[in-house]
Amino acid sequence: MKSLLLLMPLASIALWGQAAPSVPASWDVSKSVSELAAQIAQLQPLLAGLTPQEWVKKGAPEAYVAQWQGAQQELGYLDQTTRALEKQPEKLSAALDVYFRLQGVEWRLESLSEGARKYQNPAAGDQLAQAVGAHAAKRDQLRQYISDLASQNEQEYAVVEREAQRCRVEQNRAAPAPTKSPAKRNAKAK
Repeated sequence: MKSLLLLMPLASIALWGQAAPSVPASWDVSKSVSELAAQIAQLQPLLAGLTPQEWVKKGAPEAYVAQWQGAQQELGYLDQTTRALEKQPEKLSAALDVYFRLQGVEWRLESLSEGARKYQNPAAGDQLAQAVGAHAAKRDQLRQYISDLASQNEQEYAVVEREAQRCRVEQNRAAPAPTKSPAKRNAKAK
């Protein structure tokens, strides 16, 4: 019975009346994540070109400096998590980590692009905003992948759980009732 569970193909999901989500192949996901990582790497020099310390001298809130430092740190973490997802694209927790870190970086960079427009150079702010927007399609693709992967995992779990329950029922039904040994029956008769 255990080997049945291990060898049960994904196609069996359809047998239970559910269509399997269309999750892209892992090599396609790895390629897409690699492209996203390349786009994210292009943000580093743009971020390095910002001078929030100078903005403070022009009246900007000091929070921009903290956002700038945090964004640099988050870009480093994002690079690490995208590389981890490239290696294990089927890992839902890795995909979620990339997605949430990407969202955090975007929020910080949007704020910094506004600060750059106002306190440094409108072109620098526009360039940063454009670079952030350039990976929106990959971000949306990642979000859809996460949704499909989670749905697939839930369906696979449901199939395995139903199959395990069916096996338990069969095992209980097929189990013979314990019998008394002939010596015990003879001992009771005396």
